[in-house]
Amino acid sequence: MKAILHRTGEFERWDTLAWKYYGDPLAYGRIIEANPALDIGAVLPAGVIVLIPVLPLAEAGATLSTEDLPPWKR
Repeated sequence: MKAILHRTGEFERWDTLAWKYYGDPLAYGRIIEANPALDIGAVLPAGVIVLIPVLPLAEAGATLSTEDLPPWKR
């Protein structure tokens, strides 16, 4: 599995990480699955390294539709 290493800041949550990397706050399940040693609390502690799985290209394109993009990126 290819993954990005993300060091958490203060008050980061699973859904904010999913929004940042996938554009979908509800896609946090795959991030939680990639980090079984981390506590599944509402807020992540600052300074923790979180693995963010890299999505296959076909799946990454499916997370954002052109309607979600600003006009200059459509």
